[in-house]
Amino acid sequence: MTTGGPELAHFAALFADSTRASFLITLLDGRARTASELARIAGVAPSTASDHLTQLVAGGLLAEERQGRWRYVRLSGHSAAHLVEEMQALAAPARSATTLRDNTAYTAMARARTCYDHVAGRLGVQLADALIGSGLVDRDGGPALTRSGLTWLAHLGADVPALQRAQRPMLRDCLDWTERRPHLAGSVGAAMCTYFFDAGWIERIGSQRAVRITSDGQRQFAELGVAV
Repeated sequence: MTTGGPELAHFAALFADSTRASFLITLLDGRARTASELARIAGVAPSTASDHLTQLVAGGLLAEERQGRWRYVRLSGHSAAHLVEEMQALAAPARSATTLRDNTAYTAMARARTCYDHVAGRLGVQLADALIGSGLVDRDGGPALTRSGLTWLAHLGADVPALQRAQRPMLRDCLDWTERRPHLAGSVGAAMCTYFFDAGWIERIGSQRAVRITSDGQRQFAELGVAV
């Protein structure tokens, strides 16, 4: 007899609501938000948002923290973020423009965005291609940094030994929901994203997951063979 069926069905049901799905996708930017913020984004009452968030926290997809009377929630970790992004990539239909505002937002997201703690969109996919093409990443047996890739990462200021000791994979593919091709995630993907922000190569666009590539970033990415 197969066990675990009811548990899996209960967990899957957490995604089977458009409001909860909207919350999960919004939180893919890796930041914490209040129930009121998420309610406004999803267009639901705060009490409705609170009920849905309680379910997501109980199901292990979200983690919460309280600061005074404020309740903040975020994705529970990179595993939850990976699951949400993979499901979105499988579920997202071919994009058709609706309004000018929607099309503008989608275009920005498709060009460059964060996927939890790593870069995604055309920027993420082209970065993966460039690192493989330059011999910094090897795809044989799964993506992995080569010896020259480890040296390059250390030059970015990353603590390579700490990344190698981390519980999460150093490097893995993450299916990009707009490009339908993999970008690079894992602790190395997170370290690169942190460096790109700190070095001023990319910057956030308001409260969106979309990021803007700065003029300096354009030059630096071009040197890596990335042109977006």
